[in-house]
Amino acid sequence: MSLSEQIQKDIVTAMKAKEEMRLSVLRMVKAAIQLKEVEKMRKMDETESIALLQTLVKQRKESIDQFGKGGRADLVEKEQKELAILEAYLPAGASDAEMDAAIAKAIAETSANSMKQMGAVVKAAKTALEGKTVDGKALSDRVRDKLSKMG
Repeated sequence: MSLSEQIQKDIVTAMKAKEEMRLSVLRMVKAAIQLKEVEKMRKMDETESIALLQTLVKQRKESIDQFGKGGRADLVEKEQKELAILEAYLPAGASDAEMDAAIAKAIAETSANSMKQMGAVVKAAKTALEGKTVDGKALSDRVRDKLSKMG
């Protein structure tokens, strides 16, 4: 079952259970998927759907950060609930050990030895972690840390 089919099924379940928050978030995801499909003029594959979900999760995290700085605890709480619902649809995240292994492999593959090759290393590490949820910022920070110790 594709991600959009799963979301449609869960929308019906949320309606029946009268779960307003969940229903609202799932409808927003469905709308985002449909918008992308209209843009691309074709159905999205699983990888594209997951990338879209990751974008939505990143937006929620940024909103939580901004609302926290602004002292809006009510909005922070709302965004955290939305974030939890969205994250349930993402594949398991990459563990620290998996990220470190992917970075080490990427450094070896690209023969990186300085910060100049950081982009290539991050890209290779992301490819190695395909299918897992990866926080791009965390991955970049780890790569930067490893490369700075080398150079």
